[in-house]
Amino acid sequence: MNSAWQQWLRSAGALVEDGVVRNFGDPQGELEAARSGSVLADLSHLGVLDFTGPDSEAFLNAQLSCDVGSIGASSSSYGGYCTPKGRMLADFLLWRLAAGQSSGFRMLLSRGIVATVQKRLRMYVLRSKVQVTDASDSVALLGISGDAAARALDSVLTGLPQETHDFEVRHCGDSSTAISLPAGRFLIAVAAEGASRLWAGLAAALRPVGTPCWEWLDIRNGVPLVTAGTQEQFLPQMTNLELIGGLSFTKGCYPGQEVVARTHHLGKVKRRMFLAHLDPSEGRTPPAPGDELYSEDIPGQASGMVVNAQAAPEGGYDLLAVVHHTSRDASTVHLRSTEGPVLRFLDLPYAVT
Repeated sequence: MNSAWQQWLRSAGALVEDGVVRNFGDPQGELEAARSGSVLADLSHLGVLDFTGPDSEAFLNAQLSCDVGSIGASSSSYGGYCTPKGRMLADFLLWRLAAGQSSGFRMLLSRGIVATVQKRLRMYVLRSKVQVTDASDSVALLGISGDAAARALDSVLTGLPQETHDFEVRHCGDSSTAISLPAGRFLIAVAAEGASRLWAGLAAALRPVGTPCWEWLDIRNGVPLVTAGTQEQFLPQMTNLELIGGLSFTKGCYPGQEVVARTHHLGKVKRRMFLAHLDPSEGRTPPAPGDELYSEDIPGQASGMVVNAQAAPEGGYDLLAVVHHTSRDASTVHLRSTEGPVLRFLDLPYAVT
């Protein structure tokens, strides 16, 4: 997190640990607000890679699972970056930079893996005219959600007229970009030096909450985030990436494309990502990305893995878990061992087939 931005957030009442805003003094109340109210969160758990130069589109299209060429000036796309074996090194949200910033793209991914992903992508630049830059400390990322979010955004972003919140991506000059997400949420990328003014304007209408509240909203909306603990664990389809628009089966080659395409055309995705809940009575050790899951129908080996997890407003934990279909449908799934806490499965906002 940018040091000046971190200092400002602390002055606004944030508890910041390890570069992440944990809360603003009332973790439980903030979770309740995320569920039923209108909230504002800092998203410093995410990092930023910028890709600039005349070859940036062609370079990214040859590396990523999404169709980069189909991303217009006012659109964005989820996507994945895979090994040659089709295992995900990262997932991300990608959009074009504003015209005044230079030709290129901006990628949001887990901050903990930015350096390794940047290093790996640079290995393949070769003679391409593209620069891969870690912009994490120069950009502040904010998330807003709830009934009042669109009106609050309309009122503070220069150049965004009133009642125009039906956009997908809107560039406001060279310093701010607002991206519309499903379920009435918006992600805002703003130059770090202008973040405090923007935050103050949004906070007049929205309740500031800790970053875990936003992560909980992502979980409930079925949006996965590959972190250091889950790199190279999942094929893209295991995390439902094609169901949220992050996979193209017609765009051509990229690392892992043959494995991903074969899985798609054979229809053999044995494991899928599901939403689940752990009741408060099911143990006190929080679930974490990379935790293995076990079930009686697959003895002696793990039947799944936790992708993301956060505390739930009603107590306990909500999590996204990649689980074997048969285990989810016909067995009991446990955390960490066959004697561990039991997962209770919930419905995602989209159909999983």
